[in-house]
Amino acid sequence: MYKRIINELKHHAPFTMLGAGTGILLMIICRKLPENISFNIFYIFHPIHVVLSAIVTASMYEIHKQGRSNSGFNLLALLLIGYIGSVGIATLSDSIIPYLCEVFLNMPNRHMHIGFIEKWWIVNPLALLGILIAYFRPSTKLPHSGHVLLSTWASLFHILMATGSKLSIFSYFFVFAFLFLAVWLPCCISDIVFPLLFVRERPQPDK
Repeated sequence: MYKRIINELKHHAPFTMLGAGTGILLMIICRKLPENISFNIFYIFHPIHVVLSAIVTASMYEIHKQGRSNSGFNLLALLLIGYIGSVGIATLSDSIIPYLCEVFLNMPNRHMHIGFIEKWWIVNPLALLGILIAYFRPSTKLPHSGHVLLSTWASLFHILMATGSKLSIFSYFFVFAFLFLAVWLPCCISDIVFPLLFVRERPQPDK
């Protein structure tokens, strides 16, 4: 498991860095957007991130568990793993870590937007939809790539809501670092590490 985690982090670092670069480009283009527009864009990217994350997290568990079972326990496990792994870690990635960046840079309009509470009627049903999709059609590759980018952009617009004034060059470098960290560790944890913690290793055949 430890080697798998290290390999996945190495594998995802270049793509995540590219995603953070697109975030900075968007930041330069959208830096003068009013706070309410950034708020609305955040609540486009964040819910889509949640549904894609739920698909991947639940799919990883569904694909790697030993055998397919329709028992109530296994369905409940899929629901809990998919929900916590998507909503919980997407909140960390899109809201909590960006808010720490806003605090560090002393942004004037900083505020932590917790989607599953603030817009519960959007975020929670979409998480359940992602889990349902994973149950019937488990898939990991395309949803994972998509939600890495969407997480980057959601984190960015969370920060843009707080800027309130012109940012220095130093601020752009710092935001880039936070965008990278906000996506790199949480997304790999939610998509790969977290669901596999609940999967028993398959017994190795005797030689």
